[in-house]
Amino acid sequence: MRKYKLLMISLVLTLQSQATVKPKSEKTNKSKPNVIFFAVDDMNDFINPLGYNQAKTPNMDRLAKKGVLFTNAHSPAPYCAPSRTAIWTGLQATTTGCYRDEVYFYDYPDLVSMNQAFQKGGYKTFGAGKLFHHRAGFIDMKGWDKYYARNNEIVDVGYETGYHGDDLPLPKPYPYSPYYRKTNKKITGGKFLEWGPIEGKDVDKMMGVKRTKWICKMLQKKHKDPFFMALGLYTPHFPNYAPKKFFDMYDLDKIVVPDLGKNDLEDLPQGVKRRMTNRSKIQKTLEDIGAVKEAVRAYLAAVSYADELLGEVLDALEQSRYKNNTIVMLWSDQGYHLGEKGNWGKHTLWSETSRVPFIVSGPSIPKNKKVKNTVGLIDIYPTFVDLCNLPKQHKLDGESLVPLMLSSTKKDRDLFIPSHERGNYSVVNQNYRYIYYKKDGGEEFYNIKEDPNEWYNLASKEEYRPIINKMKQAVPKHFRKSATPKRSLKLIFEGTSYHWESKKGGKPQMNL
Repeated sequence: MRKYKLLMISLVLTLQSQATVKPKSEKTNKSKPNVIFFAVDDMNDFINPLGYNQAKTPNMDRLAKKGVLFTNAHSPAPYCAPSRTAIWTGLQATTTGCYRDEVYFYDYPDLVSMNQAFQKGGYKTFGAGKLFHHRAGFIDMKGWDKYYARNNEIVDVGYETGYHGDDLPLPKPYPYSPYYRKTNKKITGGKFLEWGPIEGKDVDKMMGVKRTKWICKMLQKKHKDPFFMALGLYTPHFPNYAPKKFFDMYDLDKIVVPDLGKNDLEDLPQGVKRRMTNRSKIQKTLEDIGAVKEAVRAYLAAVSYADELLGEVLDALEQSRYKNNTIVMLWSDQGYHLGEKGNWGKHTLWSETSRVPFIVSGPSIPKNKKVKNTVGLIDIYPTFVDLCNLPKQHKLDGESLVPLMLSSTKKDRDLFIPSHERGNYSVVNQNYRYIYYKKDGGEEFYNIKEDPNEWYNLASKEEYRPIINKMKQAVPKHFRKSATPKRSLKLIFEGTSYHWESKKGGKPQMNL
């Protein structure tokens, strides 16, 4: 504890000393660092800084060299809605009951979200894009000085932030993906497994481009107060639409697809084995139509597109008066399977869903440092409390990563990751992953040092039971009942804002 306090005192003194060093163009004196919060969607560990050399991500490489790369970072939930809820509230689904698409600010109207904490701490807050779940009404509008919407239609429907709207460009032909063109499948609103290049004349119409330009313009302005700017991209979430140049960047003949274990599903508990066997029909379809390489290339094109938008923000910051006093944090809500374990998607408790890119740079933060310790995005809120001296609100479930950024001597931890299915969970550390399924009591256990693909389930081996029992100590004793389901709520509009009400006139009964 004493060592931690000394580290924090050193950090605060460093931040304050660096904040008072004025660039020639800077006339204001700030005592707190600015923050750029850069979110990507469904991005797994297929990026160059994490050792995946097939990806072309020069700006993520650039950011990693400027700061700290967490090489074993994990999502707090296996898909976007509960993951983003956990990040913004600093609370696990087992604390809030938000396992799926529950709206946390309906059940907990007094809960102080992270952006509200920044505002209470003297920051101006600006948001754009998919930072919360992308469906209408999911942005917690409290705590934002301004939230960008590309047109009035988006505002009128409750700030829908997914790939929806008549103003957005589509590839030609549409649908473009052979998953639809070579089969009898009909494309749906979610555009699952749809991909394609966007021609140059239409690139400026893409929502990621528009949102990025808005953030860059905000960086050009003079801000009297410290700022928290959050930019959420929808890419590489399906549809994998990206400017044509990013498709051209990858030679289809040279694409390497993920290794798939031949009998990977055989040693799984029956429930998940049945589900994944059914899901594997998607992989079989892609193989039958010869589109697996195309699908992987499309995903990589979308990753490189997101990387270029990151580069535009980094360039804008470098050219601004705030370059010496701004923290940049990049994160993805969760990962994504590209055929591994027969899955194209998320919603699992394996590495492909949980492991994510996570990079932090800024004043006082070491440069070009890799941290191997196990961390979670549940740690973001308490980390900002320390880095930005935010007023403490409710108890947070994560822990500050400042000690790890300043010194990697801290021992590894067992990180608990709840599923979207209440009662299911995984626990992961540098060496092992344990998974539990409540319905049938099924278990999985992997030695990820020796089996990084998680192909060999060792849960039945008695010699691993002591390790499993120790890891299970990270699991909370109580799993909060599910919060109010979205399907029982209706969205009520109030000018450019909105709130949720019960369809039956009831009131939330949840207390933290």
